[in-house]
Amino acid sequence: LCSPGRQLQLAAKGGRKLMRLADYAMRSASGSDPEPAIDPLPQDRRFADAAWKRHPFDLIEQAFLLQQQWWHAATTGVSGVTGHHEAIVEFATRQMLDMVSPTNFIPTNPVLQQRILETGGQCLVEGARFFCDDLERLVRGEPAAGTEAYRVGEKVAATAGKVVFRNRVMELIQYAPTTEAVHEFPLLIIPPQINKAYINDLTPEKSIIRYELAHGIQPFLISWRNPQIEHRDWGLAEYVEAIITALDVVTSVTGAKKVNVAGACSGGITTATLLSRLKAMGDERINSATLMVCVLHPQRNDSEAGALVSEHGIKLARERSAKKGILEGSSLARTFAWLRPNDLVWNYVINNYLHGEDPPAFDILFWNNDSTNLTAALHSDYLRVYEEQPFANPGTSELAGHVVDLTTVDCDFFIMGGVTDHITPWKACYRSTQLFGSKNIEFVLSHSGHIQAILNPPGNPKARFYRADGSPPPTPEKWLASAEEVAGSWWPYWMKWLQDRSGKQVAAPNSLGSKAYKSLGPAPGEYALG
Repeated sequence: LCSPGRQLQLAAKGGRKLMRLADYAMRSASGSDPEPAIDPLPQDRRFADAAWKRHPFDLIEQAFLLQQQWWHAATTGVSGVTGHHEAIVEFATRQMLDMVSPTNFIPTNPVLQQRILETGGQCLVEGARFFCDDLERLVRGEPAAGTEAYRVGEKVAATAGKVVFRNRVMELIQYAPTTEAVHEFPLLIIPPQINKAYINDLTPEKSIIRYELAHGIQPFLISWRNPQIEHRDWGLAEYVEAIITALDVVTSVTGAKKVNVAGACSGGITTATLLSRLKAMGDERINSATLMVCVLHPQRNDSEAGALVSEHGIKLARERSAKKGILEGSSLARTFAWLRPNDLVWNYVINNYLHGEDPPAFDILFWNNDSTNLTAALHSDYLRVYEEQPFANPGTSELAGHVVDLTTVDCDFFIMGGVTDHITPWKACYRSTQLFGSKNIEFVLSHSGHIQAILNPPGNPKARFYRADGSPPPTPEKWLASAEEVAGSWWPYWMKWLQDRSGKQVAAPNSLGSKAYKSLGPAPGEYALG
């Protein structure tokens, strides 16, 4: 219970909001077009339709938003309460408010009412059919509706290439060049161990692999095997060792002495561990590294997910995954969805079940549902990264068979974050600029979310990114103060950066693989299908 003083403060705050609402109601009822008492947050698109400006629905919207604001004030800044418990209460309260939002109910949603009138109620019949279909798919373990249009190796992951190496952990794919000349230093892409690697080669329009090929880059892609219970002991050591093997293959096939690497999200954590391990081995083959939407120095206040983490919660999570052997991909996907329920849960409920709209074919949704498992050992290693902060505290922790020290890593870096990323917030991504021993680090901020920040090809009129000259300052706020906004996709900017670090141009290879590493089958390989 909060103190009497805080109770009075909240009561006064509630009274002021009621007065603001009453004033707005009187001005709205008079037929005028009053200024709103409160505006939705920029990322809240629930009330964007003009129908919400009509009386009495404008009053319903304003009442809900003011109540939401009051609850936020009531659940934050409570004296005597730990930050962890405060975050739990705030998160639970937000989930409850999102559930009872007036947008979710027919009597309080003018857009739904108009839809019902236009269709004569047929939208509700169609919505009921979609609900039953989704329920049946869930029971049978079948993919979500709207994904039937996609088949791996056909409409997605269709860029020409060959699997040139396979072991029990990964396959290595070499892609066929599309230019007569290529840069001599190849690019090794290290994807996350969560979801399939073909996010890098989604559709032809969104394929970063095709974009690299068109600009003379030689991309090699690691495709991780979807681990099962018998692979429960695969940790960072096994994955880093697999990447070192992939490096051996890449340099053997191309004859290159240097290789550029790129990792995203959890693949970036693996990449950073790899770079430290290679330095400890005296291996100087890495020429440059790109890290996308990756957090190496997590802090509790970075995001809601981080704020909810506690020592006891980490202990339970580790014990649970150790007991099961793996964390199932579908479980991980549901967890991420409830971090953004309005966009990833309720939006689909309203559109599919109340509007009765046929779920559209959506490539990213298809890929997201093609989830993979996470081994208990790798899950435990990632928890250790949060607990021990090995990247931010060089020389204090052992990972993947060596003592981690990123200050020894001095290759050039390109680091990218997303403005609206809720999984790896951009300010947390920015902290990586302060961890390495490199003198040449470029940070770019893409105006998108987690996946869209990466899959942001040229041609989107709304695309833009931010960059700044000079070495990244200590804090993201200082960097942003000096950053300039650039219209368009960040891909061309990164491509020029990468080309400058990919060596001279040489004749493109006539065939894929080599005598030592013959083709084992076409891309995207067997592991992309499993």
